[in-house]
Amino acid sequence: MIVPDSPPLTLAAVEDLMNARRPETQISPTTARMVALMDLIGNPQRAYPVIQVAGTNGKTSTARMIDALVTRVGLRTGRFISPHLQSVTERISLDGEPIDPELYVSIYSDIAPYVDLVDAASMQDGGIALSKFEILTAMAFAAFADAPVDVAIIEVGLGGTWDSTNVADAKIAVVTPIGLDHQDFLGNTVAEIASVKAGIIKSDAVAIIARQQPEAMDSLLRRTVEMDVAVARQGSEFDVLERSFAVGGQRLSLQGLGGVYDDIFLPLAGEHQAENASVALAAVEAFFGAGAGRQLDVAAIQDGFAAASSPGRLERVRTSPTILIDAAHNPDGAAALAKALAAEFSFARLVGVIAVMADKDVAGILTALADSFDEVVVTVNSSPRSMPVADLADLAVEIFGEEKVHTADRMDHAIALAVDLAEGAAEPGEGAAGSGVVITGSVVSAGDGRALAGLRPA
Repeated sequence: MIVPDSPPLTLAAVEDLMNARRPETQISPTTARMVALMDLIGNPQRAYPVIQVAGTNGKTSTARMIDALVTRVGLRTGRFISPHLQSVTERISLDGEPIDPELYVSIYSDIAPYVDLVDAASMQDGGIALSKFEILTAMAFAAFADAPVDVAIIEVGLGGTWDSTNVADAKIAVVTPIGLDHQDFLGNTVAEIASVKAGIIKSDAVAIIARQQPEAMDSLLRRTVEMDVAVARQGSEFDVLERSFAVGGQRLSLQGLGGVYDDIFLPLAGEHQAENASVALAAVEAFFGAGAGRQLDVAAIQDGFAAASSPGRLERVRTSPTILIDAAHNPDGAAALAKALAAEFSFARLVGVIAVMADKDVAGILTALADSFDEVVVTVNSSPRSMPVADLADLAVEIFGEEKVHTADRMDHAIALAVDLAEGAAEPGEGAAGSGVVITGSVVSAGDGRALAGLRPA
């Protein structure tokens, strides 16, 4: 009897297989499974230098800026970020672009037999199978070795010490601002969370540390002393010197490790993005060994920042009325969004579309946005973790007031209602130009908004 060949795997089929595994929001405090898998596939994470980025907020934007800068200096890059906005292929990028779906499937197929071996050995010893995120991480490391890349920019998934990305020994360990998030896994205080994230700082690395709360900085510096590594801190060794608004973004003067970089145009809004840019520059300088008297080429840095993008971070996807998308998913991120909206936009009327994950600090997110919107439409996003509309509406009424809160059962309906509310409230003769809509509350909400706007994954 002839057995027919199995149909080739598709991206959707691979996603179904991956989604049947333990989700990436649940970590197990060990890298043993990842070490075993890396050994089986030849430890691809050792084939190139790594710049690793941990923190609570700003990781993805910082990683994208580092990627843009290193690319302009002339190296081939691989970038691993999480979570994605629209397509899982965004997680793994080569030369700044998401990998092709066929390549994604091919990489999965290549490592799948080794995944099965690690799963079997782990469960035989009473352990658990590899998670979706662990497999994604292995796929990224393998893709970068196969390319090959000159440097990999790796964003930590959750935490640091036990994160699957931490099987790599980073040459440059970057820590963005740390706040309260994922307390169930990382600890109940900023100091505890910082001590977990500090696990990416290892011997022979250079630590680049963003501005931190004092208790977080203390935990991070303790780790640098323990590992006996060089450290550069925002506000001490590097910083934002000047910042002014510009059409389509902002203009910066940055104090780097090797000198001052003037006339930097960054096509991203918000003071927090200027801070991220400062961190990204220091990381790239450290990678290339820049220091006093050894400044990087200023023109290349200017070109890199001008080409930087961070989809879903105060991203404009429509005009008249203006629709912005922001992936703020915790109170600190929401506070940064609120600050940027107040400082850099002047809407006559602004309506929020909010969908939040039920396992987040929803009240904290809404409270941070309390003064930002004239009205809000609460809804759900495409994740099964999204808080039900009725529950979110109850919280929103407590914070915004009943007269400001509207509900919609779907994201597309919510956006349509928000546009109607924004346009309908415009003053005579003003039209929709003075009104705006912001879609926020979650990375998934931002991704849904991008997809509905017809934007491709980036």
